[in-house]
Amino acid sequence: MGSSNLGTTEDSFLSHKSAKVFVAGHRGLVGSAIVRKLQQLGFTDLLLRTHAELDLTRQADVEAFFAAEKPQYVILAAAKVGGIHANKTYPADFIAINLQIQTNVIDSSYRHGVKKLLFLGSSCIYPKFAPQPITEEALLTAPLEPTNEWYAVAKIAGIKMCQAYRLQHGFDAISGMPTNLYGPCDNFHPENSHVLPALIRRFHEAKASGAKEVVVWGTGSPLREFLHVDDLADGVVFLMEKYSGLVHVNVGSGKEVRIKELAELVKEVIGFEGDLVWDSSKPDGTPRKLMDSSKLANLGWIPKVSLKEGLVDTYKWYLENVKKQ
Repeated sequence: MGSSNLGTTEDSFLSHKSAKVFVAGHRGLVGSAIVRKLQQLGFTDLLLRTHAELDLTRQADVEAFFAAEKPQYVILAAAKVGGIHANKTYPADFIAINLQIQTNVIDSSYRHGVKKLLFLGSSCIYPKFAPQPITEEALLTAPLEPTNEWYAVAKIAGIKMCQAYRLQHGFDAISGMPTNLYGPCDNFHPENSHVLPALIRRFHEAKASGAKEVVVWGTGSPLREFLHVDDLADGVVFLMEKYSGLVHVNVGSGKEVRIKELAELVKEVIGFEGDLVWDSSKPDGTPRKLMDSSKLANLGWIPKVSLKEGLVDTYKWYLENVKKQ
């Protein structure tokens, strides 16, 4: 039960395209990409509910939804997420809301006969100073990054809950841990977006205003890993189809890029003609953050979207959706 078994054709996720699939969090960066992927593959009965239609923090409402709809598969991409500032300001929200969502969805899935559930976490579950590249075994070996420990502890609890329900009830619940994601439906907010959407917005605004330079914090030397969200969606389908095991699985690109190269690539994609200036008086952050995704690669999955292709795609979405707001 705890081993990584490859799925049989009889139980194959992809052979049940008329099955009811509940994608929790379908409007977010991750959930929307999973919905696009499932629709492309020909799934015909996706269960999608907005927060207004179904509040996943309310146990009675979640129970009633599962009792009425009886989904066969569940992909849990719903979460309360945010940057360092949000985590610092609202720690109770980050731990409580995420624990409530996970507990309600995982427990109701088991009670109402769901065939398989995939829980999605985040690379922030790993210790702050985990050896690089970070393997699945690094979980709970050292202290977390204090700035987002509330969110991380909730996500770790989600992994452990999937494991516990597998061990006690034989419930086929698995967990995937994505690296840094980007793509359509990302958050491009000026104050609380992540590095890649923040760079896209800043270079676009500099180009639009005719600015002579864009100043970026730090030296540009830190190494980061990025995965296009469409690749993650592809990886999610692969795990639903192929993986049934106790241990969570890292989902990353396995490719590192220096922030300096990333900024230069964004500048090129956007067509900003001015200068890129590094403010080395500002902090760089962690020098390196890379996940070891060899477990998933050994099962037979590899990402397909190059960073440049992904940036072109993301900028196109930004122009069509964010700039017009």
